[in-house]
Amino acid sequence: MSTPALNPMLSGQTALPLLVVISGPSGVGKDSVLMRMRELGFPFHFVVTANSRPMRPGEIDGFDYHFVSKERFEAMIANDELLEWAEVYGQYKGIPKWEVRRAMESGRDVILRINVDGAATIRRIAPEALFIFLAPASLTELHHRLTLRRTENNDEIERRMAVAAAELEAVRNFDYVVINHESRLDEAVGQVRAIISAEKQRVFPRRVEL
Repeated sequence: MSTPALNPMLSGQTALPLLVVISGPSGVGKDSVLMRMRELGFPFHFVVTANSRPMRPGEIDGFDYHFVSKERFEAMIANDELLEWAEVYGQYKGIPKWEVRRAMESGRDVILRINVDGAATIRRIAPEALFIFLAPASLTELHHRLTLRRTENNDEIERRMAVAAAELEAVRNFDYVVINHESRLDEAVGQVRAIISAEKQRVFPRRVEL
């Protein structure tokens, strides 16, 4: 068994890029955390997920998501163009392979926002990725978030709550958990930033291969 290579920073080189997976139940605030990280100028590459659903008011194609038709998405699946994909509530979501590889080859850290099932897929493909679970302070708070979002009716909210209860059990498969308290977004963002910073200092760093 070969000895793992030391952190290249010990010899004056740049730290290895990380593949960071941020996941958690629907409505927990994954998008809000990533948006705040962008606003604060975090030096990471945020992968834009492909999505087959219609754009919501205020969303920008190519920034929030790559919005594509269902037919185009199915062609991407057939052509093996996606690192991970899933059908969620009747709509497709997936991560283009080219975007992740290009960013990491340039030395940039890559952050993925995906659901719990998608995170499990990435763990099989890239076990050395860094997995952070974003959790609500409580299921009651999560229900309140979904209600305020006003993008689902009551039946859809209850369905998402049932799924969320099961998704919270997946936290044991992650490296870190960050509690995203309502109205305390910067606290959660700071914790994510601290985790990533600490991981860059590991004596034997994560080495992701895709």
